[in-house]
Amino acid sequence: MPELSIENLHVYRGEQHVLRGLNAQVSAGQCLQITGENGAGKTTLLRVLCGLLPAESLQLTWRGRVCSPQDAEYHQGLSYLSHAAPLKADLTGWENLRFLLSLRGVWQAERVGALLERLGARRFADRPVRSLSAGQRRRLALVGLVASQSQLWLLDEPTTNLDSAGTRLVTELLSEHLERGGLAMVATHVSLDIAPSALQSLHLTSGDGARRVA
Repeated sequence: MPELSIENLHVYRGEQHVLRGLNAQVSAGQCLQITGENGAGKTTLLRVLCGLLPAESLQLTWRGRVCSPQDAEYHQGLSYLSHAAPLKADLTGWENLRFLLSLRGVWQAERVGALLERLGARRFADRPVRSLSAGQRRRLALVGLVASQSQLWLLDEPTTNLDSAGTRLVTELLSEHLERGGLAMVATHVSLDIAPSALQSLHLTSGDGARRVA
């Protein structure tokens, strides 16, 4: 049985019918890569699934239980990473991570320190976020993602503002997450170098909302 099931998803933006009757399933240890041209609905799909946008209709099943994107238990199991890193500009990277992870009840200073080191973010973690580059903010956000211990990752262009080394690191983190039994939905045009057996694809077409799952 899939951990996450999406059925009959319809979404409008104004008078535009962006997503039409979309269906998808993701099992533990699987990544669903979402592709499509600009405006096809990739970001819309992820924002609906994390409760930030309303859907005209949606049957969402999480771990065998029908729920809504606003369901507390469902939210406890997911992490969403958008184009913009979810960091407060006047706090340091370390302070941001402590705040965000404490809200989830998963703050572990030693683990966060190790992740900062691995992602090359230790040297700027004590600086205010407003003074950091976009790539540095992205690395801090990735530390928070991994440290969140969430089973479901919803990632919107996770390699944005990263160099080639950072892009490879995202792939490594994603592969490790899947190996631990996690699952992910990733909107990206970057090739994901993960095991083919763990990768599915969902292609969205703008205009008519067509979709293809492979």
